[in-house]
Amino acid sequence: MKKGISNTLFNPSLFVALTVGGMAASMPVSYAADTLVEALSSGKVSGQLRYRYEWVDDATKTEQAGASTLRTRLGYMTGDYLNLSGFIQLQDVRVVGSEHYNSTVNGRTQYPTVVDPKGAQVQQAFLSYKGLPDTVFKYGRQGINLDNQRFIGTVEWRQNAQAFDAFTVTNNSLPDTTIFYGHVMNVRRIFGANSTQGDLNMSSELLNIAYKGFAPASIVGYGYFLDYDKAQPISSTLSNKTLGLRFDGGYKPESMAVKFLYTAEYAKQSNYAGGESKVDGDYTNLMAGVDVSDVQVKLGHEVLSGDGTYGFATPLATLHAFNGWADKFLATPNDGIKDTFLSAGTILGGVNLTAVYHKYASDNLGYDYGSEWNLQAAKKINKSLVLTAKYAAYSADSNATNVARNTSTLAKDIDKFWLMADVQF
Repeated sequence: MKKGISNTLFNPSLFVALTVGGMAASMPVSYAADTLVEALSSGKVSGQLRYRYEWVDDATKTEQAGASTLRTRLGYMTGDYLNLSGFIQLQDVRVVGSEHYNSTVNGRTQYPTVVDPKGAQVQQAFLSYKGLPDTVFKYGRQGINLDNQRFIGTVEWRQNAQAFDAFTVTNNSLPDTTIFYGHVMNVRRIFGANSTQGDLNMSSELLNIAYKGFAPASIVGYGYFLDYDKAQPISSTLSNKTLGLRFDGGYKPESMAVKFLYTAEYAKQSNYAGGESKVDGDYTNLMAGVDVSDVQVKLGHEVLSGDGTYGFATPLATLHAFNGWADKFLATPNDGIKDTFLSAGTILGGVNLTAVYHKYASDNLGYDYGSEWNLQAAKKINKSLVLTAKYAAYSADSNATNVARNTSTLAKDIDKFWLMADVQF
C-alpha cells in the first residue's frame, strides 16, 4: 500500500460528511441536533467564476494555442461546533468553445501546452479544530501557502490549483511569531484528477517559523523534508530536504518620502530519505527596491544552482510567479539558473500596471539562456470583479541553442497572452 492518502482511501466529501455525522451520533440526540443545526446555519458560502483566454505561440509547435476556459468554485465553511468546523470546496473547469490547446490529457499535442484540463473535483475538504489557545489544527485536503510561495504554494494562477492532503498545525502563542507544521501525504497537482501526474504521493514534513517582531523585516526559518513514494511523477530517488533562512521587509525614514524594500534569502538542499547523492544544491535570492508615491521599482537576482547533473528543485512551489510568466523554467535545468530581473509597478486611473524584465543565464558554465518581458494590467471593477490582461515574451539566446546539454525548449522563443475576468463572492 502506498504511503499517505490515496484517491481510493481518501474521499474528501465523504470524509467531512462522515466525521460530522459521527460527532452527532456520539452526542445526546437533542443536544447534538441543536448545536449541529446552529453550526450549519451560521456557516458561510463562497464561490468563484473565473473565465480566462490564454493564447500561446511556441516556436517548438506548428500550431498556436487558444485556451478558453471557465473555472467554477463553490465552497461552504460551517460554523464552529465544539471548536470544530468543516470546509468543502467543489471545483469544475470547462472548455468554452474549441479545445485548441494541449491540456496534457486531451492528446492534442500539435498545440502548445496550457495546463488547464477540463474536469470536476473536490478542491478542498478539511476539518479545523481551535480548542487550544492560539492554535489551529487542520486535517484533510487544503491549500498551503508559505512565505512568497517559492517552495510551497497552491499555484492559483492555473485553473486547477494545487492542494495538499495533509495534517497541519498553526500556532501563534509566542509574541509576533507564527509556527507552522505540516505532514503531507499527497499533493493534488495542477494536471487534474484524470492525469497520471495529477497526484504525488509522499510522506513529507513542512516546518516554517516566522518572526515579525523585528521592525526592519520579518525573519523566517524553514525546513522542508520531501519523501516521495516510489512509482510517482517525481522519482523517490530525488527525495530531498531544504533548510533555509529568509529576511524580507522595508524601511521608511521619517524625513523621506521613499520606502526602501529589501529581501535576502538562502537555502541549502540535500538528499533525504533515500534520495541520490547528486541531490545537492543552493538557493540565493537578493532584492533591493524603492517605493515612492505608489511607484515601486525592484532589482533582484535569484540563483537556483546546478552542476550539470542536478538543478535545485522546487516542485511544490507556485512556479508561475518566478523566473518569468512564460513558464520556461518550471523545472530547474541541470545547469541551474541565474535570473536577474528589474520590475516596475504603479497605479494609473485605478489600473495596476506591472512591467518586469528578466535576463537568464546558467549557474554552471555561465552561458546565457535568454531574456523575457512580462507586462500586466489589472483593474478591480468592484468588490467582486477583477479584470486582467497579461503578456509574456521569452527570447532564447543563441548560446542556449549552441550548448548541447541544454534542452531544446529553452532554446526556442515563446509568447503568451491572457485575458481574464474573475468574480468572487
